[in-house]
Amino acid sequence: MVQKQTAGRDQLGDLAPQFAALNDDVLFGEVWAKESELSARDRSLITCASLMSQGLFPQLEAHMKLAKTNGVTKQEMVALVTHLAFYAGWPKAWSAFDLVKAIYTEEGDK
Repeated sequence: MVQKQTAGRDQLGDLAPQFAALNDDVLFGEVWAKESELSARDRSLITCASLMSQGLFPQLEAHMKLAKTNGVTKQEMVALVTHLAFYAGWPKAWSAFDLVKAIYTEEGDK
């Protein structure tokens, strides 16, 4: 069973309740949960690629952690960042590699 997303409500529920509900119920509750079309692993790769391309590193960090949980290996994340360096920019890749090193530091990460 997929764990219900509550980050929107937890972080923004009082300030922006409609945004929080859309985040938790629609984005994560419906779009991310629809694994018949794309697996959570594939969605994580796509999301990390998009966030890195835009230079949205705080969100990339959160989604890179989720990608690791969804089965994306360190080797795959390194390949993603290397590939995107040529399309999104070399400085963005350097910054993304800092996140890869921080997130994929546990013994046995491949």
